[in-house]
Amino acid sequence: MNYALIGCGRIATNHITAVMNNNLNLVAVCDVIPEHMESLLAKHGLEKDTSIARYTDYKKMIEENDLDLIGIATESGLHEEIALYCIHHGIHVIIEKPMAMSIAGADAIIKAAEENNVKVSACHQNRFNIAVQKMRGAVEAGRFGRISHGSIHVRWNRNEDYYTQAPWRGTWAQDGGCLMNQCIHGIDLLRWMMGDAIDTVYGVTRQQLHDYLEAEDMGMAVVQFKNGAVATVEGTTNVYPQNLEETLYLFGEKGTVKLGGKSTNAIDVWDLADADDHESTENNGFHEATSNVYGNGHTSLYRDVMEAIEQDRAPYVDAQAGKNALELVLAIYQSAAEGKPVKLPLDACASTDFTGRFER
Repeated sequence: MNYALIGCGRIATNHITAVMNNNLNLVAVCDVIPEHMESLLAKHGLEKDTSIARYTDYKKMIEENDLDLIGIATESGLHEEIALYCIHHGIHVIIEKPMAMSIAGADAIIKAAEENNVKVSACHQNRFNIAVQKMRGAVEAGRFGRISHGSIHVRWNRNEDYYTQAPWRGTWAQDGGCLMNQCIHGIDLLRWMMGDAIDTVYGVTRQQLHDYLEAEDMGMAVVQFKNGAVATVEGTTNVYPQNLEETLYLFGEKGTVKLGGKSTNAIDVWDLADADDHESTENNGFHEATSNVYGNGHTSLYRDVMEAIEQDRAPYVDAQAGKNALELVLAIYQSAAEGKPVKLPLDACASTDFTGRFER
């Protein structure tokens, strides 16, 4: 299966690792900054591989190569444009989070994929974490009983150097703030675990310590689901001096589970009424080793997309999943800006609607 990657920045190394682990044929890489391509390939010992073409124009790359699958890992504000171009050329895509920056953009991608019979996967790779899969299995088996409530806490650090390296970060048009960038994986997991269908969102966002950004560095929300469950969201990049944790809690009438670690890659608490001693001992304290905060899920996500293409089925993390996570972030933004609860579904909302929100 012929593959190319568009965008060779911070997250791109996980995509190349997934490509190599799944024996995809890496045809080309593309980035507007040539040095980024060479640096990325060098990380994987591929800098001398002349069979891998280098491009600074993704449209030219698509025109000159026969590609089956493309990974999109550019700044977030370009995801929609690039994805639509790929889809209209019949190429399957894996889109880094967020899949778009607006409801209209997400809808356009979903519609185009359906019309062109193209597979689209939103890159919420943490769904493949071993700890997350264990929790999901218990949810699908009904082992929690009725879900009461849950929460996600993303307590990370991002200093000024992080934003200086890539000036698009923290802007409304290209990135959003901590909820859209750092917290959207946890928000995806929370919504997925608790039933997807949301009634009302009430959010508060602030720019506490990063006054050189356009967007928020702290956000909190209360989310009411249509099934009666309630959840809270806490996300920030203000934790000193480094990333502390990403934790997901789920509470039901017959179970309590807490996933922890730096990126929901560990199980801190596993208490289910029907769990035997072996299961409880195996799961409590479980920790999946990872090389970075992005975890190991890219390899599994890529494998699933390849199988989805071969079997002509929907990917495990499809475009609708990407829209669901995006919608919840945008709903928090809208509620915070308006100072009142917001009902879902959102008909229209974009990150750029909040331009100037924190101007002093």
